[in-house]
Amino acid sequence: MVVGEIAESIDLLVVGAGPGGYVAALRAAELGRQVVVVDRGGPEGGLGGACLHVGCIPSKALIELAHTRAQVERLGAAGLEVESVAIDMRRFQIWKQEIVDRLAAGIGTLFKHASIRHIVGELRFNRPDRAAVLLPDGNVMFLEFEQAIIATGSRSVELAELPFDGDRVLSSTGALALAELPRSVAVVGAGYIGLELGMALAQLGVQVSVIEALDRVLPSFEAALTRPVLRNLKRLGVELHLSSLARGLQDGGLLVEQRGATRLVPAEKVIVAVGRIPNTDDLGLGPAAVPVGEDGRVQVDERRLATPRVAAIGDVTAGPALAHKASAEAAVAAEALCGLPVAFEVSAIPAVAFTDPEIATAGLTETQAREAGFDVAVARSSLGASGRAATLGAREGFTSVVSDRETDRVLGVHIVGPHASELIAEGTLAVEMVASPVDLLGTIHPHPSLSESLHDAAAGLLARPPVAVG
Repeated sequence: MVVGEIAESIDLLVVGAGPGGYVAALRAAELGRQVVVVDRGGPEGGLGGACLHVGCIPSKALIELAHTRAQVERLGAAGLEVESVAIDMRRFQIWKQEIVDRLAAGIGTLFKHASIRHIVGELRFNRPDRAAVLLPDGNVMFLEFEQAIIATGSRSVELAELPFDGDRVLSSTGALALAELPRSVAVVGAGYIGLELGMALAQLGVQVSVIEALDRVLPSFEAALTRPVLRNLKRLGVELHLSSLARGLQDGGLLVEQRGATRLVPAEKVIVAVGRIPNTDDLGLGPAAVPVGEDGRVQVDERRLATPRVAAIGDVTAGPALAHKASAEAAVAAEALCGLPVAFEVSAIPAVAFTDPEIATAGLTETQAREAGFDVAVARSSLGASGRAATLGAREGFTSVVSDRETDRVLGVHIVGPHASELIAEGTLAVEMVASPVDLLGTIHPHPSLSESLHDAAAGLLARPPVAVG
């Protein structure tokens, strides 16, 4: 049934309530706009979006559980004796859902205080200033908006040979919803999502195989950063099949082809993690006069505007599909539509793989800096010299700083080790603020701490002695 053709007039429409959408809505409301947010709800929608409900937060909850179990084993040499560690995945799912529900409720409270209206439904544009929303009860409402922000995120790529069935073949969403641990898993894709899930499951006692079409893991990271991860994969007993293609299911496992030969990889479950595609195909962007590339991504300018009326942010635009990128773009888009002189011009977007050890990077790698013509200097501080790392039982990792001799500025910071995801913020700030290695060296870092590794890498650039030992 259709609720009439008369459209309701609204001020600012935000499509999607993930890390981009809800941040944009809150910033626009702060600037005095009357905001309506439409999202599809359900397990992969709702306040917080896929990141909160089936992505960033659930995956980090699983990884924390797995890392804690691994840490128990790691500290055996320190005298920690535990006869057995049992994993109850059903209790984990309850705990994880409590976290998700609490955070989603927090966003709802922020919306309430900002007088943001939230509508659950499937939205499709039918004019440059108008959209139809299919409501959960089957009715349709029409919204006529002054301006809009598209923040609908992305979804997992599905392989023709391995369609998701929710049972044997799972997306990352399905993998994070497991109520029981399988005996064996094949992970198709060795990017950060695939390796995060694969390593976590291996730490929980699952026999894991990883199938990757390319000749190395984590191809979006510099090879030197991945070597500690490769060593840990070997320690965990993870079977790597590089330069290999998944060809389909057979009884008992996954058929894998490598250099023309095929073999059966045992797997109770198969997790496909080969990338994500933007959620733009069902939005009706043609009638909205919104330009879309062949890859399905909305084409935007430096203000995140696709048209004078419509902005787009996050995974539906070019660049890394990262929640923090979407949130940063959200503020720019909201301010641009409010007439403020802004642009999304960042020097560094930090990227993190929550593997074991973690990898975090910001700014240029050594290779990128040399290709860009800089007079490059690089220094590395090994985690093996860190007293704090020793107390954590951490054996693998380092921090490297890439700088330009001519301008005396930090170009990039790259960290491998425990809590790299927390430490990279200082490196990102150093790149954004055009800091000198002297600035890093002159900043007092607490001792003993992992953060000293950044200080010591800067010391290496200046031929000074380190401080993290002892």
